[in-house]
Amino acid sequence: MNPRKSCKSRGSNLRVHFKNTRETAQAIKGMHIRKPTKYLKDVTLQKQCAQAKQWGWTQGRWPKKSAEFLLHMLKNAESNAELKGLDVDSPVIEHIQVNIAPKMPHGQINPYMSSPCHIEMIVTEKEQIVPKPEEEGAQKKKISQKKLKKQKLMARE
Repeated sequence: MNPRKSCKSRGSNLRVHFKNTRETAQAIKGMHIRKPTKYLKDVTLQKQCAQAKQWGWTQGRWPKKSAEFLLHMLKNAESNAELKGLDVDSPVIEHIQVNIAPKMPHGQINPYMSSPCHIEMIVTEKEQIVPKPEEEGAQKKKISQKKLKKQKLMARE
């Protein structure tokens, strides 16, 4: 990963459910920066559900709060890319990681009910793929003796 062509966005001790956030984050990993914004907005509007592949879940869900937090992280990463001078349309979410944060007390009765998380996102500008130049002297394919004999027989008939 080239540090000149990538930028980070990080959130710590976020009051959002770890499991939902992890599933939603894995759904947007590897996408170009414009596609996950539309996807996360659709998740908040319940037009498209987030994948659910871990912890025995059989159906996708609409984790609204997780999608909103990831949307804010994505906007932050986009503005960091713009500040760094990267092309805003070409970055790809190269790395996204959601970790469990320590539980924080938030009341006298049942103080540790939340499951907060840390989110880290790295957005990288993909390099242009240069096509390989064609060789001028095209090499002939090697053909086995059996195939040559078969071709000669077919030519005679």
